[in-house]
Amino acid sequence: MRNRLIVALTLAVSALAPTSLLAQTSTWTIDPAHSSINFVVRHLGVSNVHGSLGGLTGTVVYNEKDITQSRVESSADTATVSTGVEKRDNHLKSPDFFDVAKFPKLSFKSTSISNAGGKLTLVGDLTLNGVTKSITLDVDGPAPAQTDQKGITRSGFSATGMLKRTDFGFGPKFPSAVVGDDVKFSIDLEIDKK
Repeated sequence: MRNRLIVALTLAVSALAPTSLLAQTSTWTIDPAHSSINFVVRHLGVSNVHGSLGGLTGTVVYNEKDITQSRVESSADTATVSTGVEKRDNHLKSPDFFDVAKFPKLSFKSTSISNAGGKLTLVGDLTLNGVTKSITLDVDGPAPAQTDQKGITRSGFSATGMLKRTDFGFGPKFPSAVVGDDVKFSIDLEIDKK
């Protein structure tokens, strides 16, 4: 009799629980060796400078029943900034730009995900140089999961967006005629299932 009562109570609580609590979720970690941020910024209004950041780490909590209930948290090492020109890279690491001694990481934390006709939009808070602002990313993915010979299940996704560097107080000594204010970026992440 007591066991029947426990089963009945469990079923009743389950029936009343919000469906989001019952949804299947899984946690994935970002693989830094196969993930990067790439960016493009205009120089002197005549050419584009391309660069990248590495050292990406973080987690993705993936809701398999409703992707809009998923979450992303990540960070990147600012000291990894690379444009292929050592002198420029050293300048970017200085207090004029990334100030890597003071701000060794930039970070992102999602606040919402929307899905309109299969097109995902991710909104979140980016913290760069100690300033936090909301940014919007268009997401491609996640890719169908693949399990390798070692039993590791992997997936991945790409995202693109744009930010205004002046919103973050980034490179304030340089007017947009010298270093463009609009910074286009793309993110490629490979994630491993825990």
